[in-house]
Amino acid sequence: MFQSRLAIVFSILLAITSLSAAGAAADDVKAGALQISAAWARATPKGAQIGGGYLRITNTGKTPDRLIGGVTPAAGRVEVHEMSMDGGVMKMRQLSSGLEIKPGETVELKPGGVHLMFVGLKQQLQQGGHVMATLEFEKAGKVDVDFGVAGVGAMTPGAAPGHGTSHDGMNMKMK
Repeated sequence: MFQSRLAIVFSILLAITSLSAAGAAADDVKAGALQISAAWARATPKGAQIGGGYLRITNTGKTPDRLIGGVTPAAGRVEVHEMSMDGGVMKMRQLSSGLEIKPGETVELKPGGVHLMFVGLKQQLQQGGHVMATLEFEKAGKVDVDFGVAGVGAMTPGAAPGHGTSHDGMNMKMK
């Protein structure tokens, strides 16, 4: 009896989580051989100067492409960054040559790894909102992407706020 109730509760929670993630993620975009999906950003506290953007890029072509950066009306610039931990200290660095997407490869930009950084925010990113950006690829060119905004500290598009790795409150070194 307990197991069947637990299974029902689990099924309901899974359905709610799936709906939340679908609501926060924007539509898929195709640009040349690239398929861009699951674009989302984190909400930011008032006064924040940076925000994070995440997505999945699949290269269905026969040649590599490279994500170089982008622009958005919400920030001064969009950069490709990589985060790593070294001795308990978070290190962040811009990938100045961009991010290569090899043929047949799917690359996921996510919290705690490679991600987009919205630098010089002009407005607060609010949960439930959207950030429109134009990403630039070496071969596919400029691609408009709609980032749905999830909660502060979210680790996935539909995650509850407050239980993730964020850029505030941690030891971080920018290179």
